[in-house]
Amino acid sequence: MSESVTWMREAIALGRTHSHAGEGGPFGAVVVRDGEIVGRGWNQVLTSHDPTMHAEISAIRDACQHLQTEHLPDCQLFSSCEPCPMCRAATQWARIPISSVFFAAGAEDAAAVGFDDAAFYEDFGISFKNRKTLWHPENQILQDEAVQMMQDWKATFGDKNLY
Repeated sequence: MSESVTWMREAIALGRTHSHAGEGGPFGAVVVRDGEIVGRGWNQVLTSHDPTMHAEISAIRDACQHLQTEHLPDCQLFSSCEPCPMCRAATQWARIPISSVFFAAGAEDAAAVGFDDAAFYEDFGISFKNRKTLWHPENQILQDEAVQMMQDWKATFGDKNLY
């Protein structure tokens, strides 16, 4: 099993564990440097009462605290879902190279369970269907596993908890 698969499975597990605990939506992320997880995050919108506490931002904050820096140019980010525009910007502010951002479920998969970033992409002048140009296509891995986690979450929580 490749290291990328290992890190992505950790991100998916974080999303599953914390979303089923009612902390937020089914999203998890890890930041990795030199083969070691240096930051973990999950969607904490509901527990923090902070709409910016997405998994990727939480993981970036954790990594920066752990490493005592505000820039992560030698790190990789593994997210259980394609980062929204806010989280993509956070990766840029953290200086994580776009080629080092990996995700499992796509934005369409998130939309299928009630999350929809399409309006945000359109607001930023990026066609939702053409946003794939923002990512390296080979960096999408374990899509089926993340989609299953999201579908399980949807079956448990329905439409009452869309964060």
